[in-house]
Amino acid sequence: MKNHYDQRRRTLLQWLAGTAVATTVGEAGAANVAKGKDVARIGDAAMALEFDSQLRCRVTSRRGPRPAAVTAFASSERLQLPNGRWIESFALASQAADRVGGPHGPGVRHRLTGVATEGIEKTVAVTFYERQPGFAVIRVSYRNTADKPLLIAAWANSAHTLRPATGRKAEFWTYSGATHPDRRDWVQPMVHGFDQRNFMGMNGSDYGGGTPAADVWQRDCGLAVGHLDTVPRLVELPVRAVDGGASLAVEFKREATLQPGETLDTLETFLALHTGDYFAALDQYRQAMAERGLRSPDCPPECYEPIWCAWGYERDFTVPLMVGTLQKAKELGLEWAVLDDGWQNNEGDWKLDAKKFPGGEADMRGLVQTVKDAGLKARLWITPLAVDPGSDLLHDHTDMLLLDKEGAPQLISWWNSFYLCPAYQPTIDMTRDWIRKIFGEWGYQGLKIDGQHLNGVAPCYNPAHKHARPEESFEKLQDFWKMVYDTAREINPNAVVELCPCGTSYAFHNFPYMNQAPASDPLSSWQVRHKGKTLKALMGRSAPYAGDHVELSDGGDDFASTIGVGAVLSTKFTWPVDPKPKDSFLLTPEREVKWRKWIGIYRDKMLANGVYRGELYDIGFDKPEGHVVEKGGKLYFAFFAPRWDGPVEIRGLGDGRWRLRDYVDGKDFGVVEGGRNRLTLRFEHALLLEASRV
Repeated sequence: MKNHYDQRRRTLLQWLAGTAVATTVGEAGAANVAKGKDVARIGDAAMALEFDSQLRCRVTSRRGPRPAAVTAFASSERLQLPNGRWIESFALASQAADRVGGPHGPGVRHRLTGVATEGIEKTVAVTFYERQPGFAVIRVSYRNTADKPLLIAAWANSAHTLRPATGRKAEFWTYSGATHPDRRDWVQPMVHGFDQRNFMGMNGSDYGGGTPAADVWQRDCGLAVGHLDTVPRLVELPVRAVDGGASLAVEFKREATLQPGETLDTLETFLALHTGDYFAALDQYRQAMAERGLRSPDCPPECYEPIWCAWGYERDFTVPLMVGTLQKAKELGLEWAVLDDGWQNNEGDWKLDAKKFPGGEADMRGLVQTVKDAGLKARLWITPLAVDPGSDLLHDHTDMLLLDKEGAPQLISWWNSFYLCPAYQPTIDMTRDWIRKIFGEWGYQGLKIDGQHLNGVAPCYNPAHKHARPEESFEKLQDFWKMVYDTAREINPNAVVELCPCGTSYAFHNFPYMNQAPASDPLSSWQVRHKGKTLKALMGRSAPYAGDHVELSDGGDDFASTIGVGAVLSTKFTWPVDPKPKDSFLLTPEREVKWRKWIGIYRDKMLANGVYRGELYDIGFDKPEGHVVEKGGKLYFAFFAPRWDGPVEIRGLGDGRWRLRDYVDGKDFGVVEGGRNRLTLRFEHALLLEASRV
């Protein structure tokens, strides 16, 4: 009977540790590790973390036929001193595990404790949840057991270097969620010398914020890290190409004095091991954050309706020019009309331009009614939190300004404006009144909120605001957007609130307070596509991601990239004339034929509200580049390459026979078996296929 009890106890401990290798819990196990007899192993069915006698960690994948280490042992969780030296070695003293519950469901939390020669006791708490395999939640605490204070400068979690399998060439790609003034790609190959700090704060005077996650991957696996706080934090997520590998980490600079007996806790961070590209890890991150209460809203059908925007006329638009284009937009099948930048006298006062609206607000209400009479919905461009020099607002309310340490205002470059502080109540109240006017008095049905400065803000030192900490301005930006979103939806429950942060990598914490995300001034069709994949992971697989104006894509007419990734179609053509012959977006008769065809395809298929299957193709390594949307029992494939003549694997088909058809040009590609689906395809730029079960 005793032997049976001992066997059950060993089995339970193995299950708690998430490993088939027996893990001894307590001081005896720690002693064995210290003597080099074993490593402390924890994990689940997808990933194991192994800790040596100095609490250095390596990551092992359990997704293949046999476990394989994908990193070497490294000081993954560590503490930095003001002189730049890291405290990295902590002699393992104890290990324990217990069952946990909560918003993520059932799981197992492991605690490993070690002590450094500097007198710092480190406890690493790692939790694996049953419904998120390969996704470890990590929080580390450092306690000063010495008899004197210790100055610290920073901490790091999950600092690992992903390495290729033996005999495999080192090739890596990365997704990084930080914002950069050069509006670089969010997804990049990691060439020699690649080094990106990925600071979540301001990386320019008006470029900041982002999604606090970073990913590196190779052909067979990848690692992702990030923080799980429901408030944005000023972390760094450095990604670097090193000899034969790709390193990443979560780092947080925090100068503090740790008194004897005091404890420093890190943020809760995550480490995810995945196969394929970054999509799977971001999808897991989104689910975890949703379980913590931070999720994108359910979206009304209006979010998926195709868009015409008057920005083709730019700031020189006139009401007659816009009105003259409405019937053509409706005739082509578009359903939104957007009045863009140029209707206002300045940023800050937000009064109507008297030359364009001589009758004042009556003229604005008249324009909105004209849009509705044309059978379209009206959306208005705005750029909150900006105030122009010379405006009445700046003259009368300098107290609203966001100020730096020296008391200087923060510059917004595009409009030559200054920042208002989003965490200051008068700014909030003024903006709320403005949103009520737009929806309640003027009659607009949607907002296009635009500007790179809206993704993140700098810490505010304005004494008039009485912030508890300067970082409140950065951390409470999401609350400002919640106010805007809630105010719009109180007046119109189906209001579309689009937030376009102009080329920046979206701030994840703003997603709950917007229901449409555009490609945000894409610099290429590649950006349209990889931003689509990213936002479908971060907002949900059926999220209303808009491809932005098709005129910003390669050649100014790449509808395939928008429709192929399941994006909402948008255009800014002018008609019947264009006052800008140099940079004209005139809808010529030849272009109209193409626009009419693609708008018709969009309306017929409506792939934007289908389910994006981002796990099926690796955007970095699979050639040609592939995307899939599932809808109505059918799968819609989109392949991209400058020129392709070769084999293509059609993935994701279930059992049975499937007919493949080019739904753009109507060409039939025959029938394939769900299990035998490799065929030779020839195309230039793009091929869009519909797979229907026979």
